[in-house]
Amino acid sequence: MALRNILKENEPVLREKCFEVTLFNERLGVTLDDMIETMFAADGVGLAAPQVGIPKRMCVVSVDGKTIYELINPVITKTAGTQKGIEGCLSIPGKHGMVERPKTVWVEAKDRYGNTKEYKVSDLTAVAFCHEIDHLDGVLYVDKVIGDLKE
Repeated sequence: MALRNILKENEPVLREKCFEVTLFNERLGVTLDDMIETMFAADGVGLAAPQVGIPKRMCVVSVDGKTIYELINPVITKTAGTQKGIEGCLSIPGKHGMVERPKTVWVEAKDRYGNTKEYKVSDLTAVAFCHEIDHLDGVLYVDKVIGDLKE
């Protein structure tokens, strides 16, 4: 495994809609392992492929540091409720802001082997899923901040 460079907000790839993953092979697994290692090394709870310069629809999430979600070609199929909370981003260091997200989300995604998985997550995990899936559409949390961005 290897640490990847996390791109900062002025990088064009962070504003692009990512391409679907179509090849499920060993290289994909290595990339996911690198992303997980990079996320943990940066003390993050999520990391999307465009943040490491890969315009592919995949991200990793781990809110508790133990359970790791690998979401490939994720689709939010349903949401319920709302919650507001302070968000930050590894690609926008030193800043944070209030964002409204669903309280619970249902997501369908592939795993590293191409198997379809369905997840129902709530609270901070739902926030992390939504935040990372937004990255795959070129959307940053700063686009959704309520009020002012804080330093």
